[in-house]
Amino acid sequence: MRQQLVTLLVLIALPARAASAPGAGGVVYLVHLSVGTPPRPVALTLDTGSDLVWTQCAPCLDCFEQGVPVLDPAASSTYAALPCDAPLCRALPFTSCGGRSWGDRSCVYVYHYGDRSLTVGQLATDSFTFGSSSGTDNAGGLAERRLTFGCGHFNKGIFQANETGIAGFGRGRWSLPSQLNVTSFSYCFTSMFDSKSSVVTLGAPAELYSHAHTGDVRTTRFIKNPSQPSLYFVPLRGISVGTTRIAVPESRLRSSTIIDSGASITTLPEDVYEAVKAEFVSQLGLPAGGVEGSALDLCFALPVAALWRRPAVPALTLHLDGGADWELPRGNYVFEDYAARVLCVVLDAAAGEQIVIGNYQQQNTHVVYDLENDMLSFAPARCDKLAVSL
Repeated sequence: MRQQLVTLLVLIALPARAASAPGAGGVVYLVHLSVGTPPRPVALTLDTGSDLVWTQCAPCLDCFEQGVPVLDPAASSTYAALPCDAPLCRALPFTSCGGRSWGDRSCVYVYHYGDRSLTVGQLATDSFTFGSSSGTDNAGGLAERRLTFGCGHFNKGIFQANETGIAGFGRGRWSLPSQLNVTSFSYCFTSMFDSKSSVVTLGAPAELYSHAHTGDVRTTRFIKNPSQPSLYFVPLRGISVGTTRIAVPESRLRSSTIIDSGASITTLPEDVYEAVKAEFVSQLGLPAGGVEGSALDLCFALPVAALWRRPAVPALTLHLDGGADWELPRGNYVFEDYAARVLCVVLDAAAGEQIVIGNYQQQNTHVVYDLENDMLSFAPARCDKLAVSL
């Protein structure tokens, strides 16, 4: 059977102040689609670190502010609450049967995130409409499908005004790729400091957009972790700053690294971060210190000479199995503000052992998730060129 193809144009959530260093709140990439009959627009964070697809719904008992009207399930002729004895209801870890206020026997969910955000609401089904910003069904593919999603009535945490919820792209049965039954998906994020659209495809062959690649394609195999089956673990073997390999046991890295489009910047265990930080400080040879108002502390004061000649910054490389060395472009790990004469390496430390490869490090990279063969491929790309070609 021919692979179904969905193409989504993704608009970028720009930082509040484009000239300031990215912080822990970060920047997210949003997929724009419509829900219900008649279709109502929603903007959902593309998150490979979770499964549930959800958006804020009326009545909002406690919601964050959003830029478009909250989805009203009562206004959709195709909306249907999921009963609490449905198999999909029982598949989520925290569900229960609703009482009078929720609708008797409807499936009520609670879904948590690593940053302590959460959503509480009803599980339901409705019509989802996909397509380009022009309203066409891209590539002659899938235009409309009935999907199960969370209708969130209580939503708290770190959210931005231009998003309405989250689209889980994880490995679980609730995610958007799983519900659409596609065997692959990909994204190519333009720079978060531009206002250009990015592209997400579900079910597209990887070679379809090779014309936009500016370097070689690297491929590695996903690792499955039974304790966190929804996450995309990648076999990280080492980290290099310049030509110096950071002294961390390979066995420690391989079992604890995920790629997560919903996370803002790459985070490392505290001791690994300190080792990487020390190497940048040693090789750059510039005065180091934090920037007031920024969550980043790996920053350097730029000399006056840097105003007309950028200082050389050592390469940052992630070594993956299969010889898939991911040498990050300068703009994917370095933030430079020449007006303030500051340069920051965009990395952060986090408690615990997990390493998270965030979306800042994935800019202008075509990232392909081959779900059928359990492979991750990536290549440097002109993501704006890819979007224009659709």
